[in-house]
Amino acid sequence: MTRLSVNINKVATLRNSRGGKMPDVELFAQNCEKFGAQGITVHPRPDERHIRKEDVYDLKRLVRTEFNIEGNPTEEFLALVADVRPTQVTLVPDDPKQLTSNHGWNVKRHLNDLKGIVNHLHSLRIRVSIFVDPDVETVEYAKKTGADRIELYTGPYAQLYERDPQAAINMYRPAAEKAHELGLGMNAGHDLNRDNLAAFVHAFPWTAEVSIGHALISDALYLGIEQTIKEYRALLVD
Repeated sequence: MTRLSVNINKVATLRNSRGGKMPDVELFAQNCEKFGAQGITVHPRPDERHIRKEDVYDLKRLVRTEFNIEGNPTEEFLALVADVRPTQVTLVPDDPKQLTSNHGWNVKRHLNDLKGIVNHLHSLRIRVSIFVDPDVETVEYAKKTGADRIELYTGPYAQLYERDPQAAINMYRPAAEKAHELGLGMNAGHDLNRDNLAAFVHAFPWTAEVSIGHALISDALYLGIEQTIKEYRALLVD
């Protein structure tokens, strides 16, 4: 069964809009786990506009499921994850000015750099996932980095799914099947929600993990976090 990791960046965004500790990011993460989340994801950015460095250290002490830290592997980011030693690091090619992640790595171009980073993280006993677009050649090069997994960027899937669900699945099938063929673990994330999630994991049941933040936190405003996690978990049962 595909595991659900809850990205709690948006909770930190709300807290930071007023200062203080409301809502309490650490307590929220603990409640997500209590209600059934199988992992917690954070994506600290240099400007700390949502998750702060101190949050990452605090969460490491509290998270009892899998802890996934996403980010661009700058010197500062790599120093942070070396201190924290999360379960997984997801390498994302973010520009600091990006509002949100909107593309995967050109792994072919950055192959040597990514190989070195993957080797370094493996020496720290951290599982490594590389954020990629649904492209077969890119998946093949991701395998060459030595990474344990890829995370398919599912923004285009979500956009197309609204108009043509089957076409959205077909767009991702070659890359997803190539990852499975190569023995690469496969995660997925970005714009997955209660409408499009079940179809994705049904089509690609080898999906190891989905990381969901914006949609899930938005749903929680209406349903409450306990019911929301329950509903997302139900969608992941093939």
